[in-house]
Amino acid sequence: MRFLLDDEQREFARSLDGMLTAADTPGAARAWAAGDTAPGRALWARLAEAGVFALAVPERHEGLGPLPLELAVACAELGRHAVPGPLVETVAAAAFLDRLDEVDRLDGLDGFGHAGAAAEWLPRIAGGKALLSLCVPAASGPYALDPDAADAVLVVEGDTVRLAETTGPLQPSADPVRRLARPLGGTVLARGPAVAAAASHAAEVAALATAAQSLGLGRALLDRTVAYVGQRTQFGAAVGSFQAVKHRLADTLIALEFAQPLLHSAAQALAEGAADASAEIAAAKVTAGEAAYAAARTALQLHGAVGYTDELDLALWIRKARPLRDAWGTPAACRARVLAR
Repeated sequence: MRFLLDDEQREFARSLDGMLTAADTPGAARAWAAGDTAPGRALWARLAEAGVFALAVPERHEGLGPLPLELAVACAELGRHAVPGPLVETVAAAAFLDRLDEVDRLDGLDGFGHAGAAAEWLPRIAGGKALLSLCVPAASGPYALDPDAADAVLVVEGDTVRLAETTGPLQPSADPVRRLARPLGGTVLARGPAVAAAASHAAEVAALATAAQSLGLGRALLDRTVAYVGQRTQFGAAVGSFQAVKHRLADTLIALEFAQPLLHSAAQALAEGAADASAEIAAAKVTAGEAAYAAARTALQLHGAVGYTDELDLALWIRKARPLRDAWGTPAACRARVLAR
């Protein structure tokens, strides 16, 4: 199987990189952390114009997908530029609603289908007009991401999905841009085995998208670190010329390079509905997450004391590495899924 992207996919990645490089994503991220979502939503609107969110929405609901590989390419660029907001949760919610929409003819799914929530939310997600937060405690933990900024919070527990009415107070987070709160109360929208199956599928999409974000994050950290050690001098020479520094950077690059084909293979397996897609996604998730976390530790060490400052934009990337590593599947949980293959 070929894991290389084709010309169109590479051009898509380049176009997103160019657009986000020109945008003030650090400013939008800092505003988001302070509770001002306007710059982040404006950025989401531009991403929607580029077709990013439509990749998770089927054509019958004004989307382009679902296209897991292209979605992984997009999420890698969003991770590279530290775009704020419940990106993963929104595309996972789209996958959840789409999967329920496919079985809307079954009994017990009132409220979903062409005349229900799928028809209401999926076109809005594709157009960048709706941010959703999906919470599946069995897969994502008890907290919803950015519930105060989301237009709706869907909570799936077992075979029941409900629309949360309120949330608890925001919880402290290693990454202040990731705003977490426990969803409370809510209206039951549907029950049944199809809900649990759709939630399982959505969790796979979320794990894949998170792995892609981690990969992009790790590459951004490596690029910034390489640039910095090429400028920083010690003992009259650039720090980047020291053998120990070169080895550390080489190890970081190898880990990221190893994660990329695993990510693309997992995306292809999901697109094809392969029987081992879950294990492939788990392998990609743990590999990309660990690689990004190692890149963050390398960046922190090689930037020296300046790496510890929140004022430096680098902190926006460093502080994401561990939360992304653990989101939608901890390393231990992912390894267990791979071993159970």
